[in-house]
Amino acid sequence: MSSTVIDGIDYGPLAGLVGQWQGDKGMDIAPDPDMPKEENPYYETIVYEAVGDATNANRQVLAVLFYRQVVSRKSDRKVFHDQCGYWTWDKATGEVTHSLTIPRAMCVLAGGKAATSGSATTLEVQAKLGDADWGVVQQPFLRDNASTKAFRIALTVDGNTLKYREITTLDIYGKTFAHSDENELTRV
Repeated sequence: MSSTVIDGIDYGPLAGLVGQWQGDKGMDIAPDPDMPKEENPYYETIVYEAVGDATNANRQVLAVLFYRQVVSRKSDRKVFHDQCGYWTWDKATGEVTHSLTIPRAMCVLAGGKAATSGSATTLEVQAKLGDADWGVVQQPFLRDNASTKAFRIALTVDGNTLKYREITTLDIYGKTFAHSDENELTRV
């Protein structure tokens, strides 16, 4: 998209995300109790929708995108990850936030900034368990058995190409593991 304004609202660095994306180059590197790691090639669809703006305390105005991400293993074509949430942008501060929820009863609120280089825009956000601003909330079973300690994602959109790399630091199976996901998607 050449303009950052959609339906009269300036979405700034989020504007290029709007639309449906598909990619089949994904690689999930996950913890495994019996091996050092498990590798799962995957394909996915992500849909980003412009939902308008949100005003907080009559002073902060956020441009808001809703998204849903559905990920399937190539090996058996079954969905193994379903995630939804919001990306927001505060024009006054340049701050970008990413809030996400997954069905395992875990939520993340990550914050950071956007950067533009040529035609590419990169959004980088992170969160940590116990952080007062950008945190992780998880149900008791996860806290005790597969605790998420940190989350970060760098997502770059350049025209009709979207690439991301996501690292979720877990304490699981008696060890700390950097669970990673990355893919390249195309706007459809």
